Amino acid sequence: MKIEKIKNRNVLFTYSVPKGWDLNLHLIKGNKYNFIIDTGLGSLSVEPIKKYLEDDDKPIVVINTHYHWDHIWGNSSFKDSVIISHKLCREMIESNWEEMMQKWKDVLSGETEMSLPCMTFENELYFPEDKVRIIYTPGHTVDSISVIDEEDKVLNAGDNIGDTVDEIIPSLYCEKNLYIDTLIKYSKLDFEFCVSGHNVILDKSVIERILLLLTSKI
Repeated sequence: MKIEKIKNRNVLFTYSVPKGWDLNLHLIKGNKYNFIIDTGLGSLSVEPIKKYLEDDDKPIVVINTHYHWDHIWGNSSFKDSVIISHKLCREMIESNWEEMMQKWKDVLSGETEMSLPCMTFENELYFPEDKVRIIYTPGHTVDSISVIDEEDKVLNAGDNIGDTVDEIIPSLYCEKNLYIDTLIKYSKLDFEFCVSGHNVILDKSVIERILLLLTSKI
């Protein structure tokens, strides 16, 4: 497991999953809240983040970027925290939970139980004291959201960025035009670094590269 600091208050926790891919969990140490973006494969995935924060008593806000199993199985380790997602994400976790558990239980890390988001939204949420904005950005999935730290200028795009530097276009379980709209939305945001669910830390130019690749195929 690798811990990497991004600018002043963003920290990336990267795990090598036995199936041969990396998984990123993202911490933003805000002024009022500590934000944990995605909770990985179960209770053991989030233990390093909890240990990192053991001397910090600010409340934790958990954010699920989308409903997929590798982003939500650690939710139950934060029963006393607010868990945020898009409204579709909550619905999709509930309806897909058993199927995801059966299909992927061999990579469960520690313990899990279904812990649904308790706060959902449709378009946008903003935490002004922390300058953290959460926006609806369909693409990889129809429920996908992104988080931007406006102070550090770091965007977390969830799985809307592909898994490796050589494959920056993600798998799309959503209409392609919705994903293109999301990329255009990203291009208008003020950020320097882009974090995603599985790739390395990239800069904003990755958005233009993806747009060029997609439009060249149309």
